[in-house]
Amino acid sequence: MSATDPVTKVAIVGASGRIGGAFARALLQGGKHTVTALTRKGSNGEIPEGAKKVEVDYDNQDSIVEALVGQEFLIITLGVSAPPELHSKITDAAGKAKVPYVMPNYYGYPHHTITGSTDIYTKLSLERLSEVTRNGFSTRVHMACGFWYEWSLALGDPWFGIDIAQRKVTFFDDGKRPITVSTWDQCGRAIAALLSLPQRGSSPSLADFINDKGVLVESWHLSQRDMLDSVHRVLGTTDADWQITYEPVEKRLKDGEEQMRNKDLRGFAKVLYGGIFDASNPVSNYVGEANPILGLPKEDLDEATKRAVDMALSGYNPLGL
Repeated sequence: MSATDPVTKVAIVGASGRIGGAFARALLQGGKHTVTALTRKGSNGEIPEGAKKVEVDYDNQDSIVEALVGQEFLIITLGVSAPPELHSKITDAAGKAKVPYVMPNYYGYPHHTITGSTDIYTKLSLERLSEVTRNGFSTRVHMACGFWYEWSLALGDPWFGIDIAQRKVTFFDDGKRPITVSTWDQCGRAIAALLSLPQRGSSPSLADFINDKGVLVESWHLSQRDMLDSVHRVLGTTDADWQITYEPVEKRLKDGEEQMRNKDLRGFAKVLYGGIFDASNPVSNYVGEANPILGLPKEDLDEATKRAVDMALSGYNPLGL
């Protein structure tokens, strides 16, 4: 493999999930990459057609290493219920298998630009970046894509403050603070375009995005007000059909912290999302600088909202809350 060639062999942890599946499908649709889906032994999760399934014993380091030997790029997507030590096990195995590039389970906002932050999510994100560096071999490539729009909108009040099924909304402060969000499909397109670039050489190349540079992707900059207006267009409703309340971000954060002390995962969502909607947050409305470089399209907001509405009205509840 020449340095001017793109990588072609891609391994994905979590390809049976929403985001990992979007990555896998986008890569396979391009026809330029092979995709190996690492799955836990005995898993019944479905992987995208065309991906090669390799069962792994994540309690056995040699099993992970064996699955990764010969791979050129590893993408890690883990659910919130994954054991906290699993990420470092995978990144360590990638180093032993001599995988040249690793995309850690670091999505969301460009926290790598923040120093001295003490919030839980930022600390976790920065730790996952450092785990790749510590494996002693792999180069880190991370992607910031904001909150995943459909997922967050469908899950209800603790996330974007919008409960579609109950037609209730809680606006944080005035509800007009815009944040950067992305769809799963946009993230998938970004991965496929990124891994179609030459590794090094003239720009654009994969080298333009390694280590602390990052891949900054976006679909839209939206406030809660923008989101609700889109929901109205999809459902044919107006504000008069909804119960609308207002809540200071500061109260949102305090309530979330109290729920977290009581081991309620909804509290973590309130703290995480409330913190991003805080007007003082320096990364919540970042610009997707990679969009034009990777040729990412403009998307239809109401189409994405329709997907979220359908998910919410069907009882979508992947976290069991």
